[in-house]
Amino acid sequence: MAVNTLLLELGAEELPPTALDALSDAFAAGIEKGLQEADIPFTSVSAFATPRRLAVQVRELADKQPDRDVERRGPALAAAFKDGIATKAAEGFARSCGVSVDELAHLETDKGTWLVFREKQQGETVQALLPAILQKAISTLPVPKYMRWGTSRVEFSRPVHWLMALYGNDVVAAEALGLQASRTTYGHRFHAPDAIQLAHADEYVATLENAYVLVDRAQRRERIREQVLSEAEVQEATAVIDEDLLVEVSGLVEWPVALTGSFDERFLEVPAESLISSMKANQKYFHLLDDAGKLKPLFITIANIDSADPDQVIAGNEKVIRPRLADAAFFYATDRKHTLASRIPQLESVVFQQQLGTLADKARRSTAVAAFIAERINGDVAHAQRAVALAKCDLVTEMVLEFPELQGIMGRYYAAQDVEPAEVAQALEEQYLPRFATDAIPQSATGKALALADRLDTLVGIFGIGQRPTGAKDPFALRRASIGVLNILVKGELNLDLRELLSVAVEQHQGLPKADGLVEDVLTYMLDRFRAWGQEEGISAEMYLAVRARPVTNPLDFARRLRAVKAFAQREEAAALAAANKRVSNILSKQAHDGSTQIDQSLLQEDAEKALFNAVAHCQEKVTPLFAVGDYQLALDTLATLREPVDAFFDQVMVMADDPAIQRNRLALLASLQALFLEVADISLLPQ
Repeated sequence: MAVNTLLLELGAEELPPTALDALSDAFAAGIEKGLQEADIPFTSVSAFATPRRLAVQVRELADKQPDRDVERRGPALAAAFKDGIATKAAEGFARSCGVSVDELAHLETDKGTWLVFREKQQGETVQALLPAILQKAISTLPVPKYMRWGTSRVEFSRPVHWLMALYGNDVVAAEALGLQASRTTYGHRFHAPDAIQLAHADEYVATLENAYVLVDRAQRRERIREQVLSEAEVQEATAVIDEDLLVEVSGLVEWPVALTGSFDERFLEVPAESLISSMKANQKYFHLLDDAGKLKPLFITIANIDSADPDQVIAGNEKVIRPRLADAAFFYATDRKHTLASRIPQLESVVFQQQLGTLADKARRSTAVAAFIAERINGDVAHAQRAVALAKCDLVTEMVLEFPELQGIMGRYYAAQDVEPAEVAQALEEQYLPRFATDAIPQSATGKALALADRLDTLVGIFGIGQRPTGAKDPFALRRASIGVLNILVKGELNLDLRELLSVAVEQHQGLPKADGLVEDVLTYMLDRFRAWGQEEGISAEMYLAVRARPVTNPLDFARRLRAVKAFAQREEAAALAAANKRVSNILSKQAHDGSTQIDQSLLQEDAEKALFNAVAHCQEKVTPLFAVGDYQLALDTLATLREPVDAFFDQVMVMADDPAIQRNRLALLASLQALFLEVADISLLPQ
């Protein structure tokens, strides 16, 4: 079976840069899946993409499917012949196979003998199979928005202009999106605009690089990164390379060339974050910092052309960025004419959610929750209340309306300008932390109180109107809000009970249609997020379930138990003790034990049960103070010493003794053993 390289390329007008990765990966995955389903062997699949093309290269692709031995079973021999003459069943089966009854074979099985047809089916060629595979791969691409062009009824993300399909040096006779495949491709729109006739699929990457096109996305990104860092070094500055921006910029160019421009230093009077947002969002520029970490009046742009006059390109970019930065300066100057506090009445007309009222309503509810939290964590209650009142005021400023990503950041600037307490100003930015699972949490007590209160109000409110998240939909980002609350409580080491916090939050709402059982409903949902939280720390589902089985509603305490169980599970005694606890649980449940742990020492007869009693009593004395301070890891390490007496007990003692009193006593001993472990978690749920 011969092998060769397959190359497929779809040429189009400039594709959406933020969708380029998804389109490219899906195209490659579609081709790979099609080849696998067709059972055509290959060694590797590579995805390539630029703004003007999606391409897939498949290495060492076989030229045909393997031949297959096909076997079709027909009727049983008893039904196939009657008095030695073929029945209609046999004749019909033979006819469907295209042979006579005499050409059919017999298949012996333990259930009898059957007629069977066997043949060697020739594999189809890759040339015959590829057209359907290509069309299916293109039809299933995750196109963000379809469009039509000209008089054609064809739809795609952008108008398509060429389709190249080569297997080795042969053109594949395929068609897609109204295009007939050929060996024609195109280089850079300006540097190499003429058609290129590709001789062989192996020459694709090198040929296009000679035509000023870097088709490898990773190579293009690294070229951009290297050029940006090099330009920054020339300017004796530090380039800040945002990975998302890098991906987007690499989706805008085929031949990246980094150029450094500048802007008027007077714009540095505007908060740096707003200038950076303007440069990134509008112009896709990389910004530069000085040694002190302050913004320099410089930017790096990535051109898609190696210009003979780069100064002209730089001047054009400087001309474009100037009015953008002027707009930011104007927004800042306009916003500073009014204090944040003067904007509080505007929140009355900004709807948070139709059934839950306005942002002003949300602030009134959150005030009580934040004050409650601030008092519990020894924060400043007045600061917490002030922070809640001002928290959403920057949402109605010109700057945040233009750059929503600056919410909280501009609130901090404007609050500082209004001479609000420093911690209040800091809290206005911290309220949105953490933005994702591994993000930092608020550092100030006021920031923690505000961030928690805002999320808790949202959670109970949305649940209370019956719009809890589903598997596919979470429009209010309640999963992220839940994990944010857990992270703040755990990483901030805030010893707060989640049920109590939710109860306070629910009390601030009036007339919620789903108020019955709301606290428990939200509590269950939030504690279930610990499963995802634990994955970040390598905590398995079994470890999570072991702790979840206990009535723990303090997230900090929950996290300590999870970490203790994780450490315990790594001990050599863990599996045996988990199995023993499982056995204890089964025995107690089958005997309908009343849970009593009162043991009569006079009824202890066997040496093994006496040894277990003494060991349990000794451990109980040592671990009780550890439970009180939440040192669950040391407690479980202590309980791990019970492995030998537990094993000896089950080896040498008959729990279900004939004497009812002795039986009850032994059950109480097992219940006391189980109770010690249940102070931390139900370890019977751990792997055994």
